[in-house]
Amino acid sequence: MKILVSAGEASGDRYAAQLVEEMRRRFPGAEFFGCAGRRLREAGVRPIVRAEDLAVVGIFEVAAHIPRIYGEFRRLADAAAAERPDLAILTDAPDFHLRLAKKLYEAGVPIFYYVAPQVWAWRKGRLRQLRRYVQHLLCIFPFEEQFFREHGVAATYVGHPLADEPRETSSRTSYFARHGFDPAKPLIALLPGSRKGEAARHLPVLREVVGLLGRWKPLNFVLPASSTTGGAFFAERIGDLSVQIVEEGASQALAQADLALVASGTATVEAALAGTPMVVFYRVSGPSWVVGKLLVDVPFYSMVNLMAGRQIVPELIQRDCEAARLAAEARRLLDDETARRRMRDDLSAVGEALRGKESAARRAADVICERWQWTGKIPRTDSLVAS
Repeated sequence: MKILVSAGEASGDRYAAQLVEEMRRRFPGAEFFGCAGRRLREAGVRPIVRAEDLAVVGIFEVAAHIPRIYGEFRRLADAAAAERPDLAILTDAPDFHLRLAKKLYEAGVPIFYYVAPQVWAWRKGRLRQLRRYVQHLLCIFPFEEQFFREHGVAATYVGHPLADEPRETSSRTSYFARHGFDPAKPLIALLPGSRKGEAARHLPVLREVVGLLGRWKPLNFVLPASSTTGGAFFAERIGDLSVQIVEEGASQALAQADLALVASGTATVEAALAGTPMVVFYRVSGPSWVVGKLLVDVPFYSMVNLMAGRQIVPELIQRDCEAARLAAEARRLLDDETARRRMRDDLSAVGEALRGKESAARRAADVICERWQWTGKIPRTDSLVAS
């Protein structure tokens, strides 16, 4: 049995790896191959394409990389044509995966899509593609199942994979000692984004913030490097600032941090689950922002606020994403224990909504096994050859 697995960025790679482990328990002899990041490779997925090579964000930023990304697409589609997978699990990255889904569907490969495209926010035209190509959609946010079912897409909420990861158990004392932090100083976690492009855009602002806050009072700063960036990427750009770069994942830093400055994305959910007070920020190129404003229809940009239905964490987006504003919000929260406690309570409610009775990966694997069936309506063809 062969299963194609594809994930396009750090978070998708992480979630898909958990799902592969569950699928392997059900199909011990299965062979997994596809687009794999570090986590999927460690889980035994044979990489045809490296997920790190697809990690680009922003409408115009992506455009500059289209020839390279299309080359990776052709390589993966050609491998699927040659190896004829029995089913495919596509994770997030809809620009890449919905195109691949069309090829797989035309070749009769049942497709399960893990981490739903956020069509409830923008690009609702993708609903037609999901209805046509995807056998079942595996959602990680509670409100998504009803939305997709109302729009004719077979969908199941399976829970959020981050909610299943073991909670950090090391003490603050041991964490501080391990990294040489001064226990008398508050700890601020810096999370500029998991992709190199977005991290590079945010680092100049964060460098200024570190300088402003450092002049305000003595603080510890930690920057967890994602698997798609690596510590060296940040070391080259941080310079001589007193920021400790770690390569052990964000969860440990968030569990010990008094405050986090977080780029909008998966890391906000991770911070919510850790109960860490945060300030959310994000910036894209000017053209991407103008076009995105025309397409995106949501009251908030961070998933934490979207799930809460109100603003519980500050959002400094695009023009508001400037060092003075970020530093001011950080000072306000560090000075106000009542505000931090209230935010922790609100984040706890969001975290509870994401936790299920069983793990998201186990539930997703159950749904795949329940729904995986040949209907005879999708004939196998040679149409996997990329065009």
